[in-house]
Amino acid sequence: MRTFRALLVLPALAMSLAAATPTAPGSVFAKKSALPFQAPDFSKIKDADFLPAFDQAMKIHAAEMRKIADNPAPATFKNTIVAMERAGQMLTRVQMAFNALSSANTDDTLQKTQEAIAPKLAAHYDAINLDTKLFARVEAIYAKRDKLGLNAEAKRLVEVDYQGFVKAGAKLSDADKASLKKLNEEESTLEAQFNTKLLAAAKDGALVISDKAQLAGLSDAEIAAAAQAAKDRHLDGKWVIVLQNTTQQPDLQDLADRATREALFNASWTRAEKGDANDTRAIIERLAQLRAEKAKLLGFPNFAAWQLSDQMAKTPEAALKFLRALVPAATGRAEAEAKDIQAAIDADKGGFQLAPWDWERYSEQVRKAKYDLDESQVKPYFELNRVLQDGVFYAANQLYGLTFKERHDLPVWQPDVRTFEVFDKDGKHLALFYCDYFKRDNKNGGAWMDNLVGQSRLLGSQPVVYNVCNFTKPEKGQPALLSFDDVVTMFHEFGHALHGMFASQEYPSLSGTATARDFVEFPSQFNEHWATDPKVFAHYAKHYKTGDAMPAELVAKIKKSGKFNKGYDMTELIAAALLDMEWHSLPATAPKQDADKFEMEALTKDKINLSYVPPRYRSSYFLHIWSNGYSAGYYAYPWTQMLCDDAFQWFVEHGGLTRKNGDYFRKMILSRGNTEDLGKMFRDFRGADPSVEPMLENRGLK
Repeated sequence: MRTFRALLVLPALAMSLAAATPTAPGSVFAKKSALPFQAPDFSKIKDADFLPAFDQAMKIHAAEMRKIADNPAPATFKNTIVAMERAGQMLTRVQMAFNALSSANTDDTLQKTQEAIAPKLAAHYDAINLDTKLFARVEAIYAKRDKLGLNAEAKRLVEVDYQGFVKAGAKLSDADKASLKKLNEEESTLEAQFNTKLLAAAKDGALVISDKAQLAGLSDAEIAAAAQAAKDRHLDGKWVIVLQNTTQQPDLQDLADRATREALFNASWTRAEKGDANDTRAIIERLAQLRAEKAKLLGFPNFAAWQLSDQMAKTPEAALKFLRALVPAATGRAEAEAKDIQAAIDADKGGFQLAPWDWERYSEQVRKAKYDLDESQVKPYFELNRVLQDGVFYAANQLYGLTFKERHDLPVWQPDVRTFEVFDKDGKHLALFYCDYFKRDNKNGGAWMDNLVGQSRLLGSQPVVYNVCNFTKPEKGQPALLSFDDVVTMFHEFGHALHGMFASQEYPSLSGTATARDFVEFPSQFNEHWATDPKVFAHYAKHYKTGDAMPAELVAKIKKSGKFNKGYDMTELIAAALLDMEWHSLPATAPKQDADKFEMEALTKDKINLSYVPPRYRSSYFLHIWSNGYSAGYYAYPWTQMLCDDAFQWFVEHGGLTRKNGDYFRKMILSRGNTEDLGKMFRDFRGADPSVEPMLENRGLK
C-alpha cells in the first residue's frame, strides 16, 4: 500500500523532542526560516550543509536536555515536560529537510550522509531516552499526573513521554542500557545501508530492452517514456522500464510478449537478490536478529510484542488473529479470480498455466470481458492537474471548506515540485502543501506524506506538508494521464496531508500524524473513498482534450468493476503483512534465518502461498519494515481499512459528502492528533468499536 513515512526512523521520543533552540551562526538551519510558514529555503540548502548541521544540532539538543535533567528545582510539568517540547528545534529542522531530500531527490552525498549520521542519531537519542536523571523527573510527574490539574492534552503528553522512555529502555540496568545502545547503533546503521542498497538495486534492476518489438502493447507515450529513461542512463537506442517498489509492475498489464513480462517480473522479484553489492538479504537477516535481541533485553518475547505495546492492536496475537481471519476469504476469492484468468488464457490459446507475470495482463482481459472496461479508455479522463485541482482539492473544499492557491515564489527541491498555500474555511492561512508526483531514479519508490514544518501552538508553527508519488512523467508538452489506481493514490496521500494540515495541538509531540502506525493510515485510506463519490468524480473525470465529462456508461462500468480483482489485492497485501509479522515474531533464541527459506516457510505456514499471487513486497525489498518504521506494523494497512470503511459507513448513514459531516470528522478525528487514546477517539466519532463488516463488503470479501 501507499505509505506515510519519515526516512530517519528514531527510537521512542525521537520525534517528540521537536521545538526551539538558540541560534548557531554559520548554519542555514540555525534559525527559523524567514519564508512563509517557516518553510525550508531549499535555494540555500546544500548537500554539504547536512553533516555539520546534524552534529551542531545534536550538540545543542544534548545541552538543552542536560540542562533539564540537571535542574535542581523539583520536577514540574513546565520545567520538564514543556521544556523537552521546546528543545531540539534546530535538529527537527535539519531532519525534516533531510528526510525530504534524501527520500525524494537523493544523491551520493546525501546517501553517505545518511549512513554516517544514522548511528550518531541513534546514540544521541539513546543518551536522552536512557538518561537516569531525566527519566526520574518524567517518572515523578507521571506518578502525580492526576493531581496536577493538567488539561487532557497535557496529561496525555505526560503519559506518552513516560511510556516512550520506558519502551526505550529507561528502566534497564546500566549494563543492559550499554547493550541496548550497541544494538540500536548497529540497527540504525543497517537500516540506512538497506535504504541505500535498495535504491541502487531498484535502479540497476530496471529492465533494459534492445528490441522495440518486445514493447508491443505499450502505448506510444509509455514507449516514449521508456526511451527517455534509457536516454537518461546514456543507453541510446534502447528502452528502459523503471521498477516501482512493489512486486508487480504497471507495464505487465499491457506487455503482449510473455517473455518480456517474465523478464520484467523477475527483474522486480530479484532486484535485491543478485549476490552483488546491492543484495540486501544479509542485512535483513541480521536486522531480524538484532530486533529480537533488543526485544528480549527490554523484557518482551519478540520484537512484535515490543512494537505493538503502544499501538491500537496492543499485541501481535491480536494483529495475527485479525490477519489470519481474512486469509480464507481473500485467497478463496483470488483462486476464483485465477480460474477466470486461466480461462481467458486458454481462450487466447496461450498454452500455459497462469504465472505471476500473467496476472495483470489477463485480469485486464477478464475485466474487459466482464465489464467491457479498458484502462486505455479511462486514462484520457484522468489528467493529473485536473485530478488534483478538480478532484482532490475540490473534495477538500466540499467537505472542509478549504481553498488552494498555487505559489511560484517558494524554493523547491526539484523543478517538478509544486507548492500551494492552503486557506481554511474562514479564509485564514492554514498550511503550505508541496507535491512531487513524477518518478525519478533518485527517488524512493512508492508514495508518501511527510512534514517540512510541524504544527504547534506552543511553538507558534503552522504545518508545511508534502506528498510524493512515482507517476510516469510524460514527454514535454504532453499531458500526464493517470490510471485510476494513480488517482486513488493521490487521494490517499492527500488524506495524510489533511491529517497534518488540520493538526491543532499545543504540543508538537502529539501533533497531527504523530499517532500509532495502526491509526495513521486511517485518514488516508478514508480519503480514498471520495475519489469515487459521484459528485467529486463528475467534477474531475473529464477528457483532457475536449473537457467533456466521462460518458455515463463508462462511469457505470468503473463503478460496476469496483470490486474486481479484490481477491488478488487483499491476498498480496495480507501476505506482506503476515510476512512482516512472522519476521518480527522470532524470539531471540532463534538462529539466524535464511531469508529465502524463511519467506517461503512463513507464507506456507499462514496458508497464503498462492503461486500466482506473490506478496506485495518480498522480504529483500520490503522498505516499509526494514527502513521506514513499519517493522511489525504493516498489518496497519488492512487494520485501518477496517477503520476507514466503518467510518465511511457513518458518512453513508448521515448523508455522505456534506460540510456538516466533513466538519464533524475534522473535529473528531483529523484535528485531534494523538491527544487521547485512539480507540476512544474512534468510538467517540463512530459511537461504537470499529466493525469489520463494512471492510469485508467494500473489499469484496463477502
